[in-house]
Amino acid sequence: MRARSFKPRKVNVVTLGCAKNLFDSEVMMAQLRANDFEVEHESRQDDSGIVIVNTCGFIEAAKQESIDTICRFAQAKTEGQVERVYVTGCLSERYKEELAEGIPEVDAWFGTRDLPRLLKTLRADYKKELVGERLLTTPAHYAYLKIAEGCDRPCAFCAIPLMRGKHRSTPMEELVNQARGLAAQGVSELILIAQDLTYYGLDLYRERKLAELVRRLSDVEGIAWIRLHYAFPSGFPMDVLDVMAERSNVCNYLDMPLQHGTDDMLKAMRRGITEAKTDALIDAIRQRVPDIAIRTTLICGFPGETEAHFEHLQRWVERMRFDRLGCFTYSHEENTHAYTMTDDVPEEVKRARVERIMDIQAGISEELNVARIGNIERVLIDRHEDGLWVGRTQYDSPDVDNEVRIAHDGHLRVGDFVTAEITGASAFDLDAKLID
Repeated sequence: MRARSFKPRKVNVVTLGCAKNLFDSEVMMAQLRANDFEVEHESRQDDSGIVIVNTCGFIEAAKQESIDTICRFAQAKTEGQVERVYVTGCLSERYKEELAEGIPEVDAWFGTRDLPRLLKTLRADYKKELVGERLLTTPAHYAYLKIAEGCDRPCAFCAIPLMRGKHRSTPMEELVNQARGLAAQGVSELILIAQDLTYYGLDLYRERKLAELVRRLSDVEGIAWIRLHYAFPSGFPMDVLDVMAERSNVCNYLDMPLQHGTDDMLKAMRRGITEAKTDALIDAIRQRVPDIAIRTTLICGFPGETEAHFEHLQRWVERMRFDRLGCFTYSHEENTHAYTMTDDVPEEVKRARVERIMDIQAGISEELNVARIGNIERVLIDRHEDGLWVGRTQYDSPDVDNEVRIAHDGHLRVGDFVTAEITGASAFDLDAKLID
């Protein structure tokens, strides 16, 4: 096959996995551009001389997607469509030796903390003066802000500490400066992310400092919404709820992965909390911030999960009535504590259990959404699609939660806030009309 014409100084960065990976790609792209590379994120032009794949290695499905993507670009290199292929991120951190042996077309493999080495390989300099700067891949009005790296939690199922290391908080002053820079670019919504938000500050300041950080970020001019993702239930710092209640630009929203609702499974998962303590925590959160939307995630099919455990989990989900919920099948990950257990729940049973939980949640979500009909909501416009303006309320995070669809013949601007009345609802979406 004849080699395709490509630009040797153009880099296509391809990101797989979660928002934390996306953040890392944005940092990498800023460094590359500062070194006079032409950089695109997931380019559609297919003319890049260099491809960097930022991989995910969290669960089996994510690992397979990463391997498939690497193989696709390795084949493109063989066919002369790209000159060099590099791989970084979680999967590369965890399996680089095995992957290098199986996919020799890749020019080099890098881990999660190897950005300076990757740049050196490209004959580029790591510019320390750019620390905190990124090329945003999200729409211009919102951005993820990673406040810490790694995790110290001992969860039995999780391989993140193997790939990301111990928890390391980013200094507060640095985060505030990053927020100011993002606001100056036109970002109005900050989505705080980390493997564990609630541990923030313990390593640097010897106490949990999430509340102070959120308060200081909320003082940044131009930031209209701050949203909290990935809070751990054990040791949750309740003072952050006071900030949420006090500050109008801190969304009444909390993403708290709980993973299960039975004591046996919580103990086996090494979550450091019981069902009763979880229930009490959620009740206390709802009392402190009555208007809060709580999002959680659950795992079905963990080793030892019986039908009785699952029936209990179903009743618990029905009783807790979470505003948002995601559910995943258990993935048996090497070198985790759970890998020493027998993966004894068949895949088809895991999938059926996930479907059942999501069916229950769909019913809850529809009831909660229908109850919002007639409410007047502040909506952030994300895009225009199929003749509708699509946005979100403070209770919804991008890509994973409800969207609000507004039929409006006039012009709105993406990134603007509008006032709308909810006129219709389904399980996972809302319809609305503008209020003049």
